[in-house]
Amino acid sequence: MRTRQRTRILLLLAAAAACVLVGAVLFAHAQRPHLPFTTGLYWAITTATTVGYGDVTPDTGISRVVASGVMLTTIPLLASVFALATGGYVAAGIRRILSMHSPFPDPPYRVVIGMNPSVPAILRELVAARVAVVLLADVDPGGVPAEVHHIRGDPTDEAAIAKIRPAAAEQGMITGGSDGDVLVSSVLVRKQAPKLPLVALVSSPSVREALRDLGVQQTMSAHDLIAATLAKSLEAPHAADMVSELVESSRHKLAELQADAVGAVGKPLSAVRDERAGLVLGVVHRGKFTLGLGDDPVIEAGDYLLVAEGAAAAASASG
Repeated sequence: MRTRQRTRILLLLAAAAACVLVGAVLFAHAQRPHLPFTTGLYWAITTATTVGYGDVTPDTGISRVVASGVMLTTIPLLASVFALATGGYVAAGIRRILSMHSPFPDPPYRVVIGMNPSVPAILRELVAARVAVVLLADVDPGGVPAEVHHIRGDPTDEAAIAKIRPAAAEQGMITGGSDGDVLVSSVLVRKQAPKLPLVALVSSPSVREALRDLGVQQTMSAHDLIAATLAKSLEAPHAADMVSELVESSRHKLAELQADAVGAVGKPLSAVRDERAGLVLGVVHRGKFTLGLGDDPVIEAGDYLLVAEGAAAAASASG
């Protein structure tokens, strides 16, 4: 449900709870003899929920007035809560069926084109990181997180590509049922957004080479990435733990910082690592990442630093 609906429901529930509590106090004191507050609360709840066991009933004129007030206020309030909740869930279901469940986000946003078994997990991670995402895939909207703007269409169709506005996106990821589909989608995206940074999930070496010729900065295979991570864990038993800590922990945030913006241009990577509070994992130079372990590259204009920072520090810096 939308925020306004949730706010209304909470206000109605608060009003109903207040009526129940006030009614319980007044009813307990209006009865002869006076009843304990717990008995009055029990009576108010059974009355508000229309259960009405009949074991506690008003026996004075004042208590009957109190009972009438509770029935005339609390019951309609609770009915309104159920009506709003039901209407909200029905409307949300209709919006999801019609692919209207979220508005098109304002820039900057990421675009995800195509669908493969890795995409649902990727979408969940992006949503958890509060990243605005637009998905183009011919899949059931019911399986897409509500926070993701989903455009149902063929990722190899130029008109469908245009609907996700790739030229306004900050970054894009292309995947699909086959490497051929990824290649076609990449060509169409490049036609509409020549400068959009792209990541492509493919397994064929020849397709990877073709994608590099198109200017796709990163090409990878999810299967190969998992295999390489597992292989490294055999070399060093806790290598997989290190990777999981970096990418899964909510205490850390990975970010790419422009070297010019952080005053790192002209400095060796080792000096930058000594100066920064966060963990500088490496440098991106001309679209290629290096750890800088065998050498100590000098940071140049246009380079990016890949850093891991504490979540609180990263949020403060972005704010």
